[in-house]
Amino acid sequence: MRKSATTAQAGRIPAQPGPRGVPLGMLVAPVQPDAKDLTAGQPGPEDIMAGTVQADTGEQTGPGSVIPGAGPAGRPGERATVRLRDVGPDDPPRYAPEWLELREGADAVARAPELLDPLRIRLANLPGRSGVVIHDLGCGTGSMGRWLAPRLDGAQHWILHDRDPYLLHFAAVASPRAAADGSRVTVETRRGDVARLTPDALVGASLVTASALLDVLTREEVDALVAACVGAGCPALLTLSVAGKVELTPADPMDTEIADAFNAHQRRDGLLGPDAVTVTCEAFAAHGATVRVHPSAWRLGPDEAALTAEWLRGWIGAAVEERPELKERADQYLERRLAACAAGELSVLVHHSDLLALARPTRGTS
Repeated sequence: MRKSATTAQAGRIPAQPGPRGVPLGMLVAPVQPDAKDLTAGQPGPEDIMAGTVQADTGEQTGPGSVIPGAGPAGRPGERATVRLRDVGPDDPPRYAPEWLELREGADAVARAPELLDPLRIRLANLPGRSGVVIHDLGCGTGSMGRWLAPRLDGAQHWILHDRDPYLLHFAAVASPRAAADGSRVTVETRRGDVARLTPDALVGASLVTASALLDVLTREEVDALVAACVGAGCPALLTLSVAGKVELTPADPMDTEIADAFNAHQRRDGLLGPDAVTVTCEAFAAHGATVRVHPSAWRLGPDEAALTAEWLRGWIGAAVEERPELKERADQYLERRLAACAAGELSVLVHHSDLLALARPTRGTS
């Protein structure tokens, strides 16, 4: 597996712990020459593609101020973000930046390029304006933008949504600045979680993207997401949803037992887990959208030992959380698997699915 191009066009994502509880509008980019260059001059929504807004990310700003492309929008009257469920102020972020950075290379290799041609055709035939506006839901550190923006032609404005201001910060400063044909790519960030999504949040959207999101949603939340995309008349590229199947080589007698417990954990509290892609396809089809699905498996071998080890800990840990009676045997299983991983003797195929939904365009489509 090739190494990730995580930050080939921008700065590397640091792995140190980030600030928590940062007031909205107070998160600014670090004062470094490259970071300042990357975030200065990013446009607000009203200046999409125009390049008329200038921002100096080296200056500390007061509460309620917004630095385009470098921090969360938090002032009264801000444009709606996407929110799929309420979270408390002390609710921890779902994903650590270290994990997101570790998996980015595997994600980039796994995503299905076969879905890009039909997407390019749809975007090329959008009526009206030049350039596209892309909403990335649950953007994390921005890996989707780093993968997709350089694969699409034309000017792009990315609107990055996440609940964690630290992740939004790095998604912005490490985002690509050029499309496949050299056209400009601009970025803004919006802080919020993904639930109760309405078409109002996607006004002017040309495309909605997400990675590893569908399987952590409920049926109601998927219905809201689908209705919003259809209402906005924009396509959706939803990648890397778990498929409920894992293959480890060499095999172990506990593989199936752990996998079953993990899948049950993924379905806890009404979450869709491995059923997410099927449910989402059915929801889009019910609205008349054309849906394509393609496999996007992680293929982890000796070159991905660090990712494999962390994935094993999380996979087995979730299984034990679901079935505590497995703990003693699962601890021994993990020890065996980690030893094989360290020795370069373990390979893992983690099945995912990518989904492209092409809704009928509406007058509100960008």
